[in-house]
Amino acid sequence: MIDHAHDLASVRDATERLLTAVAKLDNKSVADPSRLPGWTRGHILAHLARNADALVNVLEGRPMYASADARDADIERDAPRPLDVQLADLRESAARFQEAGVAPADWSRTVELRNGVTDSAARVPFRRWIEVELHHVDLGIGYELEDLSEEFTQREINFLAARFRGHPDVPALLIEEDDGRRIPTGREAGAAITVTGRRADLLGWLCGRRDGSGLTADGGVLPALPPL
Repeated sequence: MIDHAHDLASVRDATERLLTAVAKLDNKSVADPSRLPGWTRGHILAHLARNADALVNVLEGRPMYASADARDADIERDAPRPLDVQLADLRESAARFQEAGVAPADWSRTVELRNGVTDSAARVPFRRWIEVELHHVDLGIGYELEDLSEEFTQREINFLAARFRGHPDVPALLIEEDDGRRIPTGREAGAAITVTGRRADLLGWLCGRRDGSGLTADGGVLPALPPL
C-alpha cells in the first residue's frame, strides 16, 4: 500500500540533501555540463523547480504543463540563473509542493500527468522523490546511485520494472538482485533472460544512467532498453 505521507516526508528529506549539496557550488559550476547530454547543472535545477510546480498542478487538477514546448522553454529560460536564484526557486517550489501534499484530498483518485499518463494521486509524492534523487545524481557533484537508500532503490527498481512489463520492445526479463530476489519484466512471451547484479547497477541500467557493464545476462548479451 502506498503511504503518501511517508513519501512526502522522504521528498522533504531528499530535497534538503539536494539543497545542502547545491549550496556548496558556485555560479561557474552551476553553468558546467551535467551528466545529462545537452544539459548544464542549471538545466537540472531549473527542471526540478518547474517539476515541483507541475506536480502541484497535477494534485490540484490542472494540466501538468501548458504544453511540451512551454515546459522546455521554461527550463531553457531558467537554466542560466545564478546559484542564489536557483536555490531560492528550488526551496520555494519545494515548499509549494509540500503544501499541496498536505492539503485534504482523496488520495485514491486518478490524476493525469504528461502525455496522457495516469496514476493514483497517492503515487505523486513518490514520483517527485524519484525526480529529486535521480537528478541529484545527474548533477555529478558526488552523490551516486550507491548513496540512495535501500528503500528508494528497491521501490524504483520495482517501479521501472512495472513500466517495462509487457513492453513490445523489451524481451522477457528476470531482474535478479544480489539477494536472489527476482522481478519479471518485458514481454510475457519467450524464455526470460535473467539479468543479475548489484541493486545500484540494476537501477542505473533500468533508468538509463548506466550502460549495464556491471551486470550479467544469462544469454550473454544484455538487451538494450528503450528510453523512458
